[in-house]
Amino acid sequence: MTAVHARSAATPPGLVAPGERGATRIDDRVVAKIATQAAREALAPLPPGAAAPHATVVVRQETARVRLRVDLGYPCDIGARCGAVRRRVRERLEALVNMEAPEVAVRVEGLHPAPVLGASRRRTS
Repeated sequence: MTAVHARSAATPPGLVAPGERGATRIDDRVVAKIATQAAREALAPLPPGAAAPHATVVVRQETARVRLRVDLGYPCDIGARCGAVRRRVRERLEALVNMEAPEVAVRVEGLHPAPVLGASRRRTS
């Protein structure tokens, strides 16, 4: 025997009642990839020799806790660069997966000095 669900009078024909809809769950790995790409966008261009940003994420309901590892060019305003990464990650998670990220921790793993102009030229006499 097949179960028949009675539609409420408030639900128009062709629409599924809210209680009968499914749920979408976005895997932590997907959120981590979005966070990694957002960090890459915030830091572009990456300095020569720098490792690509890496994120680990824990998702509970519609909230993500994000941990990022990044390499930065040096000299730079490290605090401002980390702040830009946090803002970009929050913006992208909100826009792409409707997820809040109240905690975005950025760990600077390495600093890569900018090449000095003319350093490769040596004077020969």
